[in-house]
Amino acid sequence: MGLTGKVEREVEIKVPAQRFYNIFKKEAHHVSTASPNSIQAVHVHEGDWETHGSIKVWKYTVDDGTSGVFKEKVELNDEELSVTLNGLEGDVMQVYKVFKPVYQAIPKDGGISVVKLSIEYEKLREEVPPPDKYVGLMFNITKDIEAHHLK
Repeated sequence: MGLTGKVEREVEIKVPAQRFYNIFKKEAHHVSTASPNSIQAVHVHEGDWETHGSIKVWKYTVDDGTSGVFKEKVELNDEELSVTLNGLEGDVMQVYKVFKPVYQAIPKDGGISVVKLSIEYEKLREEVPPPDKYVGLMFNITKDIEAHHLK
């Protein structure tokens, strides 16, 4: 087994793709409101909420109860409706050299979207598990955003 890899998951949601993308592009500060069990806070460290290259700090909790902090530099792709969170610092960076979560919203008919969730990673040591629980965190956030949107 190698040190590099990618874990992926897809989920269909009843939120238009552009709307879902805009939450991460322009309104990331609302993610903690939509998904309070998963995201406790999001703060801008450098830049602002909407600019490619801005740096944000996320406070999160995964399903196993592990809490952490993740500092990332955002990469926005308006054409692909994708957001890449390039890991800079935080708890996951203690075991991964590279950690890049990606949310990509793909439009479907009737205001439905398929969201592709993935994490590209490079482990610091062979015994480190793949970041499956963090894709689970992304899944929970996505479903919480859907539920919040449908209210």
